[in-house]
Amino acid sequence: MSSTKFGRRSILKGATATAALMGAVRTAFPSGAFAQAAGPETNKVTLGFIALTDSSPLIIAKEKKIFDKYGITDANVAKQASWGTTRDNIVLGSGAGGIDGAHILTPKPYQISLGTTTPENKPVPMYILCRLNYDCQAISVAKEFKGLGITVDAKAFKEPLAKKKASGKEIKAAMTFPGGTHDMWIRYWLAAGGIDPDKDISTIVVPPPQMVANMKVGNMDAFCVGEPWGDQLVHQDIGYTACMTGEIWKDHPEKSLGMRADWVDKNPKAAMAVLMAVMEAQQWCDKMENKDELAQIIGKRQWFNVPPTDIVDRIKGDIDYGDGRKVKGSNQLMTFWARGASYPFQSHELWFLTENQRWGKLPMDLDTKAIIGKVNREDLWREAAKNISAAAADIPKSTSRGKETFFDGKVFDPEDPKAYLASLQIKKVA
Repeated sequence: MSSTKFGRRSILKGATATAALMGAVRTAFPSGAFAQAAGPETNKVTLGFIALTDSSPLIIAKEKKIFDKYGITDANVAKQASWGTTRDNIVLGSGAGGIDGAHILTPKPYQISLGTTTPENKPVPMYILCRLNYDCQAISVAKEFKGLGITVDAKAFKEPLAKKKASGKEIKAAMTFPGGTHDMWIRYWLAAGGIDPDKDISTIVVPPPQMVANMKVGNMDAFCVGEPWGDQLVHQDIGYTACMTGEIWKDHPEKSLGMRADWVDKNPKAAMAVLMAVMEAQQWCDKMENKDELAQIIGKRQWFNVPPTDIVDRIKGDIDYGDGRKVKGSNQLMTFWARGASYPFQSHELWFLTENQRWGKLPMDLDTKAIIGKVNREDLWREAAKNISAAAADIPKSTSRGKETFFDGKVFDPEDPKAYLASLQIKKVA
């Protein structure tokens, strides 16, 4: 994986170039060009996915032939080894053996568009077409810390970590990609418990499917990843779930459908067809009566290659934390459509950018409003929602969901992100 270090000047230069390119593209391809007329410009698309339950809408759109229904008869949903691989294949594009888009960590289309995590800091403009899900990622802790009362409140984790560190052992917390959603959740959780994720612990990158095996051999003390890996950890009695991420922030945004901007702009009708198929698949995935079948499908060898029993409980909200806590029918299930889960709220993307600024991964003077305006294509989502006859109640009235309140009482007001930053005690920025 390439280094994520970068210069502020190169980011801003990249952002300016990206904004100019996207602006020209928007002029050439206004929203109206996406009207479904004579069918898509191409019947082919290549989309990446990682073995995480929130990739389900892409897999279901393929398995249930929903892509075919909208004229995308040659949809390749291709497994990626890591988020670094996903990034590299998006930079390549399908014409060079890569991919056109992907099931992706919500901040990554911004990182790639700005060039902050790409080879040679090369900006590759991307669009976010929809959100794929809310909630249902897990923060897991190694078995050695069981019985200490470590939950969504990480304060009980501080003293044993300090003791272990004092004994000369390195303390590690794993996430899936720097600046990504899992990085932001575990950082928020640690910091809220008085643990500095940059000073008191080392954060390391581990691909999602490798998390359980790495904790088994003692490579980390805690990790954050999406399902089914949190539940698999519990089933194998290697560690336990301290909290579900929805306990940190209920109905939080998670993955997105991100596409290369040039592919969308070249194939506006095909892009709309892909988006409509994924949204229809999200509606299918969200129905409780489909959960058992969903677990059977995504558990298959060509998709996740895991037992459906590692998948099915948490998509229903049945959480066995592995430390004696068990909850049936909780509100911590993964949501694919209800309560605006599919709509890419711009306010949510602002939170991710603000958190990246908090940890020094993006410059404080980045024009967040401008880059969100280029990457976020909620206009296409709204058009797709009408095309699939989504209920009026399912179409948000605003691009902002308003103020968001976290478990520790912190409030993110998208109208004043600086006040939110100022309220946070542990951070890299002054």
